[in-house]
Amino acid sequence: MAVTIKRRQLKGDVFDPALPSALDRVLRARGISRSQQIDVSARNLLHFKDLKDIQVAASLLSQAIKRHQKIMLIGDFDADGATSTALCMLGLSAMGAKNIAYLVPNRFNFGYGLSEKIVDAAYEQGAEVIVTVDSGIACFEGVEKAKALGLTVVITDHHLPASALPNADAIVNPNQPGCAFESKHLAGVGVAFYVLSALKATLSEQHWFKEKGIKEPNMAQWLDIVAIGTVADVVPLDQNNRILVYQGLQRIRAGRCRPAITAMLQLANRPVHYLSAADLGFVIGPRLNAAGRLEDMALGIECLLTDDLYQARELTAQLDQLNQTRKHIEQEMREEAQSIVSSLVTSTDSVPNGFVVYDASFHQGVIGIVAGRLKDTFNRPTVTFAKQDEQTLKGSARSIAGVHIRDVLEAIDKSNPSLIDKFGGHAMAAGLSLPIEHLEHFKQAFDEMLAPVIEALDTQDTVYTDGALDEADFSLDFALLLKQSGPFGQGFEAPCFDNEFTLLSQRIVGEHHLKLDLATSSGQRINGIAFNVDTNEWPNNNVDRIHAVYSPDINVFRNKTNLQLIISHLQPC
Repeated sequence: MAVTIKRRQLKGDVFDPALPSALDRVLRARGISRSQQIDVSARNLLHFKDLKDIQVAASLLSQAIKRHQKIMLIGDFDADGATSTALCMLGLSAMGAKNIAYLVPNRFNFGYGLSEKIVDAAYEQGAEVIVTVDSGIACFEGVEKAKALGLTVVITDHHLPASALPNADAIVNPNQPGCAFESKHLAGVGVAFYVLSALKATLSEQHWFKEKGIKEPNMAQWLDIVAIGTVADVVPLDQNNRILVYQGLQRIRAGRCRPAITAMLQLANRPVHYLSAADLGFVIGPRLNAAGRLEDMALGIECLLTDDLYQARELTAQLDQLNQTRKHIEQEMREEAQSIVSSLVTSTDSVPNGFVVYDASFHQGVIGIVAGRLKDTFNRPTVTFAKQDEQTLKGSARSIAGVHIRDVLEAIDKSNPSLIDKFGGHAMAAGLSLPIEHLEHFKQAFDEMLAPVIEALDTQDTVYTDGALDEADFSLDFALLLKQSGPFGQGFEAPCFDNEFTLLSQRIVGEHHLKLDLATSSGQRINGIAFNVDTNEWPNNNVDRIHAVYSPDINVFRNKTNLQLIISHLQPC
């Protein structure tokens, strides 16, 4: 499908004349106008003191540690939840907590978050203090049940709250009303990191570490875990998040990371010294997510917790097998969903405002991925549903730039009371549940609520790039410089460029990937690869020149290092 390729708009004058012009364009297009904005030193991290309720949370946790109360962590079944849980287990243990455990709601038995059922399970296991990670801000019934049982409840979350808040003993969430913390985009693992930082400071002030002979922990040792959860949850990489991710990447590159991370990178054959934020998202995130999607996230958490590399390799192999199974399920669901959606789209002029897709065969654990794929294909907000039980559907929503999907769900809920059972999330992703008999009503409400929003957007198939590269920039040095200028990700998009190339050869590798041998206008030869191409269109022996959108990358194969273009879009000239 042909698309329009546009150059990103530059902001301000030349940022740094000493930089290659292409890198200067990259930074200016992302709003960088002064060097402090790209300073990812740890000293520039925001202080925890501005997070509302964080001192209350730290005080409650310090008391729980000193009184040997049982602290039960209630996690979430995605990579952010797994990293948050593992981080808290490691951090609390290092600070002297002797009575800690975790529970992760199995999505098929308990559903999401701090439900009444998971509170009962925690209480039966002796919990006295419940700490939620990456969840809890919408769990009113669960909090009430916990309080009725006499438990202390500390919520750590980053999702957007409703107009009211649960009656917890402390809520740490940068998005709650009255919170002065500047970065509103922390992932759940980022919030957990700040809570542990405040706890460490409190215990230090109380001379706890000296009295107990405990070595005061260095919080930086866990930034590898924080980086993974932050990237995997696709939160916007504002400067504070970029610092967290960069510092975590530096630890991984230096080999000072959890054995699980080493094992996953070895399995994927990713050299650590060229590791990027994207590698965390593509290599580690999906493997952790696979456990929560198909079975029990405890497998992913235990993998992160182990200090033994051999055990980490065994657990990583299990996670990898689950991820392969997930891919197979996803492929089948995508084909079915694509068929449903294609029947609704008769031409490029008839694309609906959004898609709501359901089939009785859909797997709960994969609906979010499928919604994301459909959203990418048609550039429309998409909700994919699966059966939660015989009466209820579980939905996962993914959105496009300019459409705040949680706000859309909230507007539907306000104008159609009792249509949705519950919902939550943020701008680009959300979850919901509703009675199966309300599906058709929801489809209509979703389309009507989106109509004015979509009408105001430019929804044509457009790819934005950072312009063309000069001949001199087709080099390993420039590719490395780009990697060092990150980390890049959601809200601070990875650089991509567009040029025309002569197509010297083309072949399919690995079933769906197109390997290309290209030549620049001066005749310089470069390797390129386009992943998951339409094999009905490519290879195309009638094409000898292409217009490609790509990202320069460093490819290491058989101890040889070469420049490789990762091609995200190509079309004949």
